Amino acid sequence: MDNIELIIITVIILVVLLAVLKIGKKDVHLELNKLVEYLGGKDNIIETESNLSRFKVTLKDVSKANKEAITKMGAKGIVEIDNELKIILGPESKQLKKYINNLQGKQMK
Repeated sequence: MDNIELIIITVIILVVLLAVLKIGKKDVHLELNKLVEYLGGKDNIIETESNLSRFKVTLKDVSKANKEAITKMGAKGIVEIDNELKIILGPESKQLKKYINNLQGKQMK
């Protein structure tokens, strides 16, 4: 009987854990799409680069970027130099670069 109770408790814990993880998980595709929109759209993006937690993007028109909205989405900081934005995003920076390259039909470097 002890083994059956242990198995039942383990299954219940796993179900609860999976439910919590699913609730806590953001729709990453939607979030990345919003970030691209806040950068002025995929056609405004000339080049991207990611390095650890930093994401560097060269834009055609930096005035189209909504830096306040990018910060509200979780960016830790944004530095603007000429037509470039350097954004501290965290681990999502590499994923954002890949997503933008896919949108633009580019191969990942």
